Amino acid sequence: MRRGFRERPRLAGLLVLGVVTLVGVGFAVGLLASGGEEPEAAPPRSQSEVSRELRAARDEARRSARVPTGFLAAITRGQDGDELTDMAELADAGAVAFSDDGVPVRSAGRLRQALRYQRLAGRVLALHEEDASLSADGAMHEGAVSALLGIAGIPSVSESTMVARDAALAGYEEGRIHVQHLSAWESVAAVEEAKRAGVSVTAEVTPHHLLLTEEHVRELDTSMKMNPPLRGEADRQALIEGLRSGAIDCVATDHAPHAREEKEQPFELAPMGAIGLETAFSALYTDLVLPGVVQLGLLVERMSGGAAPFGLPTPSLALGAQANLCLVGLESEWEVGAAGFESRSANSPWAGRRLTGRVRMTMAGGAVAYRERTFAVAGV
Repeated sequence: MRRGFRERPRLAGLLVLGVVTLVGVGFAVGLLASGGEEPEAAPPRSQSEVSRELRAARDEARRSARVPTGFLAAITRGQDGDELTDMAELADAGAVAFSDDGVPVRSAGRLRQALRYQRLAGRVLALHEEDASLSADGAMHEGAVSALLGIAGIPSVSESTMVARDAALAGYEEGRIHVQHLSAWESVAAVEEAKRAGVSVTAEVTPHHLLLTEEHVRELDTSMKMNPPLRGEADRQALIEGLRSGAIDCVATDHAPHAREEKEQPFELAPMGAIGLETAFSALYTDLVLPGVVQLGLLVERMSGGAAPFGLPTPSLALGAQANLCLVGLESEWEVGAAGFESRSANSPWAGRRLTGRVRMTMAGGAVAYRERTFAVAGV
């Protein structure tokens, strides 16, 4: 189990939209929490202690969270890629999926073993795909811009080779995997091939990988530093096409907040990650829907697609269904960060940008989970 979490939202909008998201600071109808490594000095904990903590976190979330909340547990103990966790016990304690989050399962043999246990636990494995022997100490995409800036790069094959490996293992073991934050055209191709072969694989993409490229790193803005890194224009176009074709099932923000002082370091030293929950719909609506690159209906479908890979029910706008939805002002223009952020962090790639479309209110389980300060609806 992770102590702390990285939020993974799937946010949707129309004028009135059903939405399935995996995280929220008022903008989501559900939350799955994962991420956060154990402190190096922390004493090892037994499986029963971890299970008790998971149950306690689940119960606390039920009492105090504004939205329904679930938790992902680690695939390996301490996310070290070595010994597997007791997936059946953790599933019984309430884990909805398993992930080592920002750490890959390095050993193919260990992942194969995890896929066998995963079938018994009945939960999907959510995988960060990265061959650390290839990415090494890279700080951005390996390409023309990294060469120009003299910064060590992360090649796209460090991701795509792991995607292909793990999809092959999932097919062989008849297991289920969810590939997190695709960034490279080779990775999209590997997912497409696996799906054609009948492998049970789903995949997600982030707004920043759909909209930004290595060119945005030229100014060494640390808000543009994330893992996987922003890649080339060909990669971005392949991701958009994957979103259209269904090779990519959903959009996830990979929301990763950092304190200001952490990001105010030289680019190579700053931590990876950017926030994106508050801007996810607006950025995609502004740069993909309004120019006609994708249809609004498709964007809504993909941004509402984050529950299915985890076996969770999709909220509906059917008559009599519990209200799980967002109200969105499609013509509202706003400057990102001008009035501060709902997040406690400000490491946004879109800080200072004017965007169109804004989430006005979110309802989860029939109750208002978030409402913009200046927004009111009669009878709500």
